[in-house]
Amino acid sequence: MEISISIAAHVLSSVVWVGGMFFAYMVLRPAAGSLLDTPTLLKLWSGVFKRFFPWVWVCIGLLVITGYLMIFTVFGGMKGAGIHIHIMHGTAWLMILLFVHLNISPVKGLHQCVIIEDWEKGGQFLGSIRRIVGINLILGLFTAMIASAGKYFI
Repeated sequence: MEISISIAAHVLSSVVWVGGMFFAYMVLRPAAGSLLDTPTLLKLWSGVFKRFFPWVWVCIGLLVITGYLMIFTVFGGMKGAGIHIHIMHGTAWLMILLFVHLNISPVKGLHQCVIIEDWEKGGQFLGSIRRIVGINLILGLFTAMIASAGKYFI
């Protein structure tokens, strides 16, 4: 039962994080960018990040806890895990590090620019955020592919 709950929490956490990035990057960004002026766009994104990123932190915590729980209970440790698990493990930590960087610099800068109404610099921060989220989205989709089918083709 513990493993079933871990798998469910792991999958749901990844769906929330990667699905949220997909929606933001592929749907919300182009729609908002074509409709809103710069100040409104930057305020929107600042609000989106303030609401979505706490969920991502929860997802990261659950992914790390459930991931290691499964590695050590199902596979008996890293040595018993297949290459697809090692790839998933590596890409997950890369995604986490990118997310931490995103929060430390560009998102914090965007929030500050919205407060002081520095729209030009805020736009630069938003561009940095877009690039990092795009990289993390690719990594997340790749990780989901490896997690779901890697055992069968690696």
